[in-house]
Amino acid sequence: MSEAPVSLHLMSNLTASQALSVLRRLVGRDDAEFRAGQLEAIEALVARRQRALVVQRTGWGKSAVYFVATALRREQGAGPTLIVSPLLALMRDQIAAAERAGVRAMTMNSANATDWDEVAAAIDDDAVDVLLVSPERLNNPAFRAAQLPRLAATCGLLVVDEAHCISDWGHDFRPDYRRIRDLLTELPQDTPVLATTATANERVVADVSEQLGAGGRDVLTVRGGLARNSLRLGVLRLPYAETQLAWLSTHLADFEGSGIIYVLTVAAADDVARALSEAGHNVRAYTGRTDTAERQQLEDDLRGNRLKALVATSALGMGFDKPDLGFVIHVGAPSSPVAYYQHVGRAGRATERADVLLLPSAGDEDIWHYFATASMPREEQAAAVIGALSAAPGPLSTAALGTAVDVRRTRLELLLKVLDVDGAVERVRGGWIATGRPWTYDAERYERISAAREREQQLMLAYERTDECRMAFLQRALDDPQAQPCGRCDNCAGPWYDAELPEGAVARARTSLHSPGVLVEPRGLWPTGVDRLGVEVKGKIDPGLRAEPGRVLSRLTDLGLGQRLRTLLDGPDAPVPDELARECALVLRAWDWAERPTAVASIPSRRHPQLVATLAAGLARMGRMADLGPLELRHGGPTGERGGNSAFRLAGVWGRIVAGDDLGGRLAGLDGPVLLVDDLIDSRWTMTVAAAELRRAGAPAVLPFALAMAA
Repeated sequence: MSEAPVSLHLMSNLTASQALSVLRRLVGRDDAEFRAGQLEAIEALVARRQRALVVQRTGWGKSAVYFVATALRREQGAGPTLIVSPLLALMRDQIAAAERAGVRAMTMNSANATDWDEVAAAIDDDAVDVLLVSPERLNNPAFRAAQLPRLAATCGLLVVDEAHCISDWGHDFRPDYRRIRDLLTELPQDTPVLATTATANERVVADVSEQLGAGGRDVLTVRGGLARNSLRLGVLRLPYAETQLAWLSTHLADFEGSGIIYVLTVAAADDVARALSEAGHNVRAYTGRTDTAERQQLEDDLRGNRLKALVATSALGMGFDKPDLGFVIHVGAPSSPVAYYQHVGRAGRATERADVLLLPSAGDEDIWHYFATASMPREEQAAAVIGALSAAPGPLSTAALGTAVDVRRTRLELLLKVLDVDGAVERVRGGWIATGRPWTYDAERYERISAAREREQQLMLAYERTDECRMAFLQRALDDPQAQPCGRCDNCAGPWYDAELPEGAVARARTSLHSPGVLVEPRGLWPTGVDRLGVEVKGKIDPGLRAEPGRVLSRLTDLGLGQRLRTLLDGPDAPVPDELARECALVLRAWDWAERPTAVASIPSRRHPQLVATLAAGLARMGRMADLGPLELRHGGPTGERGGNSAFRLAGVWGRIVAGDDLGGRLAGLDGPVLLVDDLIDSRWTMTVAAAELRRAGAPAVLPFALAMAA
């Protein structure tokens, strides 16, 4: 399709009238007018074919800019707009908004792979105005080979939504966003580009502008004030997870409308949702583990006010659109004011007032540190991946690579993306290959990112403690020069929330949080390819050697006990505290086992021998079970560090924890299961191998039990 010639003078005048017509169709109001900066951005894209960065608060109307620009570019004869968008929830909202504007939108993402041929055919027929893709599509071999070159050559507009992810600030969230710089260099010279975000300080603005300007292009920056006049901010400090839940259970009904309760971990989402449901509130959990169909239903239920709240991780973060969202509450703080502003921006977009409350938690900084270190590439692991791929005769799948390098699957997948973006490895049909290009670990860059994160964490802590206006604090943290007191937050106008707790509320919350035990499912399959590490097993684990479903007292990420157990396991070895021993007894009392255990054995612990030995002995005494003592360590005991992948964790424990002759003799004649005790369950392979040893030695069944589970 050839484009109509453009007269810049005529186009500038014509654009305003046409753009206003499209805007009014988009919002469904004949009196709608552009907000300051919207028409400026549209004219830059449509009349001047420019590159533009729009940094505006949530609810300002960034999507209106690219949908209006799309309609005008299509009228000029341009090809479809390509939008790189980070989240499925955001894509669904964008498609719905496009339909309201009369813009035909489709998507290619991981959830609709069976529809890709249909979408490609629609693009061929010029029946698509907007194609939304995730950044990961940019490196899908089939998409990269069959679709991307043509889209880059013919698209009428490229939009990068949530463009702060291009910056180092967001590199760990979506490494594939860094591919966009390469895509920009492949576009025809006159293809306009729009990048949008609501959360960018000056450092991020400069970084994104530099990348948008690849090839020497000028970049227009349209930046407005970030104050949200509808939001009423507050911070309420409560001492424990139990008091936080008690307060929420008591006061959630005080908040008008429907909202979002953000938490930092999947386990916390489950805990809070369960406790609030038990207290009579209509809430549901929403996390990265929620399947796609259920996510969409939950989003629709929240939009339709059929739920009081979703208890969500950051999986319900950028782009979720419910203009009348009445409140946002955080149980635990995000790691930066930037992330916090992104979350709270979901509220009050079309209401006069929305309430935003932060309940900081004692373990926030530990969780920030965990996520920060888990997402940062490690030099020795990167070198091992490149070395393994270089030595391989052909492509290696991620599963096969997992038997060559000791890196946990989720970290390995992230590391491969980082190395791919850096050009050291490449994804091809059949897996991954090394490119042979020189690669050096960019220690300076990662140190810079770590330092920036540390500064942002300290800013978040300062936000919690400040006695100044909270909205102005957030504006200054995002380098907004228009920061001024809001007059509404708890520091400007006094606390607007009731901090009182009725008698018995904390006890009820404690009962909910400390429900006895967390299920531990036994391993059912040996890791694929573990024979390459000298362990000759494969397929299903023999039922005669398998452990039964087990229990732990708590996950380390759980509210309540999780924090206490993290402190205990990070500290010096000591006998099990009496209160934890009593909590363990409650778990055993509530366990719905098919047959009661008659003996107790333990994993020989090198870090906490007293803790494990006294726990096992105490449980044996309380349950009037035989105390069999620990299994034996051979060849120095298990090898490898926590957090590695399944194949290496199994190989590290194989043949190193055994039931010796003495223990085998004591197992003879047992008429019930053995309770197998440890301090921490991480990969579950130690318990799996130890259970198999006990079964071979004569145990009728093995019930794993530990104080904590890693996640």
